[in-house]
This record gives sequence, C-alpha cells and structure tokens, in this order.
Amino acid sequence: MPAASPVRVPPVALILIAAFAAAAGLWLGGRWLRAPAPPALASAVLYPAPRELPEFHLTTSDGRPLDRAAWRGRWTLVYFGYASCPDVCPTTLATFKQVWQELARRHLDDRVRFDFVSVDPERDTPERLASYVAFFDRDFVAATGSDAELTHLTRALGLIYARRSDANGAVTVDHSGSVVIIDPQARLVGLFRPPFAAAAIAADLATLVDRPG
Repeated sequence: MPAASPVRVPPVALILIAAFAAAAGLWLGGRWLRAPAPPALASAVLYPAPRELPEFHLTTSDGRPLDRAAWRGRWTLVYFGYASCPDVCPTTLATFKQVWQELARRHLDDRVRFDFVSVDPERDTPERLASYVAFFDRDFVAATGSDAELTHLTRALGLIYARRSDANGAVTVDHSGSVVIIDPQARLVGLFRPPFAAAAIAADLATLVDRPG
C-alpha cells in the first residue's frame, strides 16, 4: 500500500495560524500579567505609577534626621506649612487629628505617619515646631531644613512654596495646600487635595494600607 502523501498547508494558512496563536498568547498573557486595578478611593488621588524620590535631608524637632529612609516601612502623609500660618495649616492639622483618631479606632495608626514640614525654618525653631504640632497630636512628626533642601524636596513632590517680606518686615508664606502620600517604599504615589474630609481620608488610608503589595 503506497504511503500517504503529506498534507501541504498553504503558506497563507500558516501565516494566519501563526498570527492567531500569537494573538491568543498575548491575550492570555495580558489576563495573567495585567496589573491589579487601582483601589476605589473616596478622596485620595493616586498617580498612574509610583514616583521615585531623590535623597533629601531634613531634621525633626527632636533632632533626628528626616530623610528618605525615614519614610520606608509605613504609609506617610506629608504636609508643608508653617507654625505662624493663620488659617489653612491649623485647619488641615485639626482635620488630620480626626483622621488619626479614626485610624486608632481601626488599629491602623501604627501603619501610617503624618509629617508636618515647615517651610519657614528661620522662625520655626525646633521648640516652636514641637509645641505647635503636639497641640494637634503628639504622634505627628515636625521637621524642617534649609531652603535648599526644602526646595529640592518640594519640587520632587510637585509642590511649591515662597516667602516674602513687606515694607514693615512682616513675613508672608505661600505654600501648596495638598497632603502628599508616600508608600512604604518611600515613593510618591498620590495626594489628598483640600477641602479635606476626615472620614473619607481615613477610609482611603484603611484601603491603602490593607491592599497587597
């Protein structure tokens, strides 16, 4: 009995089969490798991807270094202001005091920290900063540094500040009102924008600290 002749597949068909297999592989790979969807948040604004931060060097009110390494291991909220601020700074700190109380109720306050960084280093001495921030919550961290370091850091975080004096020597400080969000890898991941709602912020932080990765 003569051997059966091999079946010849037309070249066009081979191309179509290969294209279909490649498309199927990409589709399956996409299903398995697709990044998890961002969490549903009520108040926080997350960036599409975390942003690496440069090294920086500030000093806390009790003399400890505040640098990028200090932001590793926990979620960190950072607000830039000054102790003589007449309105937005105390209002913001009062709101985040409420946030901290809610986080403590949920037993999450040990996984988050709040840093208040003064952009008025000449007037905000360590003693003044410590007293000012402790009035709102003793767990809050107060820090400042040179204008060179403050400018370096605020620019990396997408924030701004400026100081000016009038003819009478009165100092006015302008600064961004957002609170930035730093993840446990010390990367910038998003921010909270005013007006701040304590309940919504606390709920968002609970979602963030509990998500995998």
